[in-house]
Amino acid sequence: MKTRHPLASLAWGLLSLSALAVGLFSLRYALPGMPVSFDLPSLQQSRQAFVVHAVSASLALMLGPLQLLVALRTRYPAAHRWTGRACVLAIAVAWLSSLPLAANAMTGVVAATGFFALGLVWVAATGWGVACAVQRRFAEHRMWMLRSYALTAAGITLRIYLGMGAAAGVDIEVSYPFIAWLCWVPNLLVAEWYLRRSGRQARLSPLGAA
Repeated sequence: MKTRHPLASLAWGLLSLSALAVGLFSLRYALPGMPVSFDLPSLQQSRQAFVVHAVSASLALMLGPLQLLVALRTRYPAAHRWTGRACVLAIAVAWLSSLPLAANAMTGVVAATGFFALGLVWVAATGWGVACAVQRRFAEHRMWMLRSYALTAAGITLRIYLGMGAAAGVDIEVSYPFIAWLCWVPNLLVAEWYLRRSGRQARLSPLGAA
């Protein structure tokens, strides 16, 4: 049986903690009075969509790391399936509610296009992953759902880049159009690198994929 590499366990732990922190903090938008809210154009112009997106995207973000656990998938397949269904439903709701938010994105068309593109790739990767599961092509299903979660994790990287920009003193009018793309394109590239690397290791191993 293949043992999880310590670095992989560390990466999963950091990802889970980041997802939990961002997810729980974002749920504040559903609380009365919206504590610690920001004056965002999308919030002002599409308040209900913003709240729905904050809640659904947060749920997808927090549930995702559980789906990456091999132990959950192998020992508790029913829990894996039901958690996966909840995650997919949350992504579908988050994508639909993101459409008016992307249209009202700060700084205009470049940022709006970045978020529209993120939503399109996100729902396509998730949908293809679901289709593979229905067809019992589970290896492909896992690959597509990893891509899907890499895109879900844009909620984490978006905040990292915003914090970095603020710390560097870069005006958000300058940084935000770039962040709208940087929050998800590198995530997807890292996921692709990981999948290709894992595939090469499996082919080189005498036992194949473990």
